[in-house]
Amino acid sequence: SITSPANAAIGRYRLGIKNSSGVSILGTFVLLFNPWLPEDEVFMPDNAHRQEYVLSEFGLLFAGSANRISQFGWNYGQFQDEILDICLLVLDRSLSYRKDSTADLRRRNDPKYIGRVLSAMVNSNDDNGVLQGNWSGNYSGGESPSSWTGSVDILRKWKNSGFRPVRYGQCWVFAGVLNTVLRCLGIPSRPISNFNSAHDTDMTLTIDVYYDAQGNPLNIASDSVWNFHVWNEGWFARSDLGASYNGWQILDATPQERSSGIFQCGPASLTAIKEGDVDLVYDSPFVFAEVNADRITWLYDNRTGEKKKIYSETKSIGQNTSTKAVGSYSRQDVTDNYKFQEGSPKEREAYRKAQRKLNLDILSATSAKLPEAEKPISGKFKLEGLPEIGKDVSLLLQLTNLASEKRKLTANLTAWSIIYTGKPIREVWKNSLKVDLGPQEEKSFPIKISYNEYQEYLTTDNMLRATALCQMEEGQDTVVERDITLDNPTIVLGQAKVGQATKVEANFTNPLDEELKECLLQVEGSDLLAEKLRLEFPPLKAKQSSQMHFEVSPSKSGTKQLLINFSCNKFQDIKAFETITVAPN
Repeated sequence: SITSPANAAIGRYRLGIKNSSGVSILGTFVLLFNPWLPEDEVFMPDNAHRQEYVLSEFGLLFAGSANRISQFGWNYGQFQDEILDICLLVLDRSLSYRKDSTADLRRRNDPKYIGRVLSAMVNSNDDNGVLQGNWSGNYSGGESPSSWTGSVDILRKWKNSGFRPVRYGQCWVFAGVLNTVLRCLGIPSRPISNFNSAHDTDMTLTIDVYYDAQGNPLNIASDSVWNFHVWNEGWFARSDLGASYNGWQILDATPQERSSGIFQCGPASLTAIKEGDVDLVYDSPFVFAEVNADRITWLYDNRTGEKKKIYSETKSIGQNTSTKAVGSYSRQDVTDNYKFQEGSPKEREAYRKAQRKLNLDILSATSAKLPEAEKPISGKFKLEGLPEIGKDVSLLLQLTNLASEKRKLTANLTAWSIIYTGKPIREVWKNSLKVDLGPQEEKSFPIKISYNEYQEYLTTDNMLRATALCQMEEGQDTVVERDITLDNPTIVLGQAKVGQATKVEANFTNPLDEELKECLLQVEGSDLLAEKLRLEFPPLKAKQSSQMHFEVSPSKSGTKQLLINFSCNKFQDIKAFETITVAPN
């Protein structure tokens, strides 16, 4: 038998026999990382984890907001036709290979090197990589990022176009594609969704958020807080850092900040992030801030340019960090992997350690914090019922006077459509209230944002941000904020018969009092369809139900996933999936 060394470089090899008459080539083979081999740096001891993080061709991605998490299926398809060849081409088209192919090939035995190269190549910013990012809302010349349901179509498009970047992607699409390539090459991996995710551009570990006196969110800071952000973890050893930093490593293909001159991120050790060891390679300060930055809210005067600090929060960033559970279609919360419990002495010590390692003034963030006891009032928005597109959004603004004396205040209220990166797009509603609160008194104020007010300005992320800037006569201010994710109507996928070509039915009801046009259903599923289906349907009248039919032809037995995506002129990218067990012939 022939055995390859555990530290052999991955890639395509020729196998030959050398004898006195020369070399006879027997054929070619592809060598991958081996998570089953204890000597390999990607060794994963738990078999159930290997089944999930290496062999599974289907997964769940999580989106929405911290108070309303949604999930949808993703077809990784790492074992589908052409995908292995394309994944090797991703490596061969990298800047590292083009600069020095010999040196690059020698380093392909190192999963941390491979992971870093792939984090650059899955985006197109420096190297004509796989995917072009677009957060503008204008997706002409390509596909809306939210329309994708899997990686296979994207990778094939990239290759078949002569390696022109596929248009367009956002964070979960970059993560889905990177997950496919990592698993295909033998590196165990999983996508991670982080809610209230900080984008710290200046390595201060603080995020500055600004409002004007009318309560409008201002887009004047380079920092931002994304409603959610999706990256990847790859599983491998860190021989460069020491065994205590082995295990899950953060990789991020979304082009956010440059690292070593190009848009790449990681691998950053998950253990290092939790412990505050932000001096360890790669890109640890940026990842640490994503899950554990402090947030400072400012009131900004548009006329004078002056800013007034309102308060600082230490607990709002990095919530409900999520991934698919092993062996089930449920959400696993992994927040505790990234940081100690918020507010605990260990969490604050990790934060202070990170500040020390970055030579930051430890007092700079904490001195801004307004003690809880000194806050004159507290407030929150409470949702009344489920928010759904096509219906009015009903809220209650609840304000409580925490003081032992009366308070008079003005509450300037706004609602904006936003994208999931937190960027405000358009004001859709505003109001102002004069409020008198007795000592320790709580009052509630009903708010209604009508469908007619928001429908024209809602983005494909279906998000609104309600804000109340409460200004007291005594000069102290409070900001109350709530992000609202509106639900699309559901589409129901019928159970398919197995083991043979069969028709599948998708059912959808128009909930609006107006006709739906430009109805498009997209369908994909590894081993169920040779390629993605795009099916156009006639307009759907108000309140009308429709049954959409298509056919699947299973090519392999086992558990498979069928994914659909429905769009029209009023609803974008309504998703559903169905698990199908295909019997052997």
